[in-house]
Amino acid sequence: MRAIALIVAGAALGVVVYRVQVHDLYSPANRAAATVAVGWAFLVAGLAAWARRPGNRLGPLMVAAAFALLARQLRYSHDPVLFTAFFALGDLAYALVGHCVFAYPFGRIRGRAERALVAAGYATVLFFPLAVLLFHSARSPLLFYVPGDPQPHESLLRVAANDHVVELLQKSEVVVLYGVLAALFIVVIARNLVRATPRMRRVLAPLLIAAIAIALRAVFESVFTFIDRPFAYDYVFWWQITAIVALPLALLAGLLRAQLARAAVGDLLVELERTPTEGLRDALANALGDPTLELAFSLPESQGLVDAAGRPVRLPIGGGRAVTRLEHEGEPLAALVHDPSLLEEPKLVHAAGAAARLALENARLQAELRVQLKNVEDSRARIVAAGDEQRRHIERDLHDGAQQRLVAIALELRTAQRRLGRNLDPEVERVLATAVDGLQVAVEELRELARGIHPTILAEGGLAAALDSLAGRSSLPVKVDATHERFAPDVEATAYFIACETFANVVKHAHASAVTVAARRRTGTLVIEVADDGVGGAQLGGGSGLRGLADRVEARGGRLRVESPLGGGTRVVAEIPCGS
Repeated sequence: MRAIALIVAGAALGVVVYRVQVHDLYSPANRAAATVAVGWAFLVAGLAAWARRPGNRLGPLMVAAAFALLARQLRYSHDPVLFTAFFALGDLAYALVGHCVFAYPFGRIRGRAERALVAAGYATVLFFPLAVLLFHSARSPLLFYVPGDPQPHESLLRVAANDHVVELLQKSEVVVLYGVLAALFIVVIARNLVRATPRMRRVLAPLLIAAIAIALRAVFESVFTFIDRPFAYDYVFWWQITAIVALPLALLAGLLRAQLARAAVGDLLVELERTPTEGLRDALANALGDPTLELAFSLPESQGLVDAAGRPVRLPIGGGRAVTRLEHEGEPLAALVHDPSLLEEPKLVHAAGAAARLALENARLQAELRVQLKNVEDSRARIVAAGDEQRRHIERDLHDGAQQRLVAIALELRTAQRRLGRNLDPEVERVLATAVDGLQVAVEELRELARGIHPTILAEGGLAAALDSLAGRSSLPVKVDATHERFAPDVEATAYFIACETFANVVKHAHASAVTVAARRRTGTLVIEVADDGVGGAQLGGGSGLRGLADRVEARGGRLRVESPLGGGTRVVAEIPCGS
């Protein structure tokens, strides 16, 4: 009913305006009809916007601008009441048009510069016409009126007649409104286009191009007020009409674009059938027209949000980004981080979310699985690190504790032998000598055991020195080609124990005659390779300890592979991440 009432009122006012244009302003019929069409275009666009987004103030603003544009033409009436009322308030139409431009698409003005410019526009269109009416007489010339009109326009607010003041005030309004404010209007619009996000730029571009055309027309009008109008000045009228009609049409185009975007959600369903989970974000970004879209998945039991790779995500607070949360059966499913302009189209966002709900659920489960896998990997790495640390403690305890005590006992026995000298019973001397020899053997065994657990040379000299020491104790010829570059302690320890276990396997099972070991960095990875010329046939699950080595390497985020054809020797290659 409201829309019908407004349409009827707008149609009736348009008829009155047409008559005033033809009979009072002596305009040609085509110009009068074009002037009415401007108001009706704003009315139709405003009602469409109001119906589609009742909570958005842009629709009412457009309707108000429509009636203001129509009512403004009543200022040309020769009736004193209509002339006075609508000359005083008629220019409000221009301020309302500018207000509509800056309020699109949110229905409110968001920037300080825009608010200041609109406020200045309202002040200008209210002050200058009212001041003109205070000094206007029947013979005062008025800009944009028919010169020498035989029917005078009487001001009911006249205080004192002064033609010079009337002319000065009118030209001042033209300079301020059509010159300064229109130029600033263009500058602010251009700045907004440059600063806008890609999606917002597409939304604003058609509307703002039409607005710039109107503002440029106003600037030219300001110039023509002070110079002789060119022969083509009449064409400027049609420029203005075209631009100002294009303004509401651009708004309708924006509304239609949003409607088509909602229809495109059906295409999203078809696309998701052939899109892998990794392409879900791109599919949603295309459907919503926002290439900056980010997607985060909710973990169960309020464990936070993660991206598709399982990495933690923190939602932005402000900063020109907006967040829409999606739920399924009351449970949080995902969060979309997107352009703020999508907040004006919540149905589009939720329609896309509903269409992609099954894919989102699958992607959320995969992200949750990646988080669990990462937790397992971290747990394995911590277990390996704890084992390495415990080995270091054992090595230090053996070296600084038991080994030193055995050496001290051996020295005391040697001291006793020297002191007793020839008076020592041969049998006792034999027992002491055997005991000292046994202690020395025990010390050597402990020393070898300590080296196998975590050799001191690994920490002091690095991987290359530790591999050389290991090769020197081997019963087989070993050729070592290792980088002298130092790596993290856990990386060096993993590589060393791979070499130790592989050497032990060669001695026990390979029947080889020679072994080669190489260690080098390759694109952020330490690659250690041990090869022999033995009988081959080794397997990861064959009970040779290689499975444990593979687990150790994988716990570091690396991988181990074994190449061991029968009769062709064995080659063990481990790739351990070591950073850039």
